Amino acid sequence: MYHVAFVKQAERSLRKLPKNIISRIQNKLALIAEDPYGRHNNVTKLKDREEYRLRVGDWRVIYEIHDGELIILVIKIAPRGSAYE
Repeated sequence: MYHVAFVKQAERSLRKLPKNIISRIQNKLALIAEDPYGRHNNVTKLKDREEYRLRVGDWRVIYEIHDGELIILVIKIAPRGSAYE
C-alpha cells in the first residue's frame, strides 16, 4: 500500500476547503493508495506529463506516483479552472 504525502502548497489548499470536501478528497486518495494503477472513477493520466488528475466535484487534485518509495505525492489542489496552470 502506498502512502499519501502532500507538498506544502497542496496541504495549505486542503486546509482551506470545507470539511465535507476535505473528507471526500482524503477518502478518494485512500482508495487510490490501495491500488494506484487500478481503474478509479474520475482519475486521468495527464498528457505529456507524469502526473495524474483526480476530480472531486469542482476541485482537481494533481498527483504523482513514486513507485520506488511507495508514495503518492499530491502536488496541487485547486478549482477546475486553475488546476492545470
